[in-house]
Amino acid sequence: MLAFHTFLVALAALAPPPFAIPSADWPVFRGSPTMSGVGTAKLPETLDQLWAFKTGSSIEGAPALAGNRVYVASMDKHLYCLDLDSGKEIWKVKLEAMKASPAVKGKRIIAADVEGKVYAIDAATGKLEWKYETDGEITSGANFHGDNVLIGSHDSKLHCIGPDGKKLWDFPIDGPVNGSPAIIGDVTFVAGCDSIFHAVDLKTGKELWNVDLGGQAAATATLTEGFAYVGTMTNQVVAIDLKTKRKSWEFEAERRSQPFYASAAVAENIVVSGSRDRKVYALDAKTGKELWNFVTEGMVDASPVIVGNSVYVGCLSNTCEFYVLDLKTGKRRQEIILDSAISGSVAVGSDCIFVGTEKGTLYKLGKK
Repeated sequence: MLAFHTFLVALAALAPPPFAIPSADWPVFRGSPTMSGVGTAKLPETLDQLWAFKTGSSIEGAPALAGNRVYVASMDKHLYCLDLDSGKEIWKVKLEAMKASPAVKGKRIIAADVEGKVYAIDAATGKLEWKYETDGEITSGANFHGDNVLIGSHDSKLHCIGPDGKKLWDFPIDGPVNGSPAIIGDVTFVAGCDSIFHAVDLKTGKELWNVDLGGQAAATATLTEGFAYVGTMTNQVVAIDLKTKRKSWEFEAERRSQPFYASAAVAENIVVSGSRDRKVYALDAKTGKELWNFVTEGMVDASPVIVGNSVYVGCLSNTCEFYVLDLKTGKRRQEIILDSAISGSVAVGSDCIFVGTEKGTLYKLGKK
């Protein structure tokens, strides 16, 4: 009961500011422990390409930012450390092919590969500190509880790893864990292919409660202002009230609905997510009512990010569009053509954003 009381205290204290991370850093997949997908940068009205760095294969996750460095994982089996200002390589380390976003905690980078291995890398040198093995592919980015590492695996477990690389506990579900765990206080939330949204005590690894989503989840859950939002493979976005521990609403497109593999971003009482029906949707966070949709040129597996009054998102099109949309209206503010389709999400710096493509190019976009 003590852990649940701690969760309630943390939940009661939630307000919009804690979900927005410091504008200089983007340490985990969706920017913050709650996986909000919201940045606080002051971005220019029109984005220019500032630099592009080429890796040897696709970039399927978001880069991580800390200080003046950018960390990006590639399917070419390398984790790269780049200078944020110039885009020049500082170091790279060969691991295995990686889909998951890297994560930064202090002086350490956590990366994970499709073979099921989790790596702790020294951020300054690229030197391997430890390796932890799961029994399935990893697409989940890491999150942190103190110095402990939380990460999901296709071995149907959420793993809690100590700072020395040793297992503290694992939490089994009935199917692969696809998305990154989201955290409030001493409670983490995870969903996967068992179609269940789980609340788990971070100190013990024991389940506190759960909610039936009605469909498998590939997306990471987003937490904000007492609610969780998660997309499903059964074509819905589901809202869960964290106080009542029940579904608040569920949204499904009226026509030709398709799965939501993208993770949602939430700001200004608006939930924004992308679907494989080639649309970006904005929903009222309290009711689930559709506010607008924007038709893209391809499936939207990339998780949108909100900064100020703009939404930043790419799509899986042959014409390689990256979009900047108005948060309130869904109108297109800018369209940028990159070198290939985009399945990965954006990372937000102090005055710029970073996004990778399926040809393995990482772009820095800002003001020249």
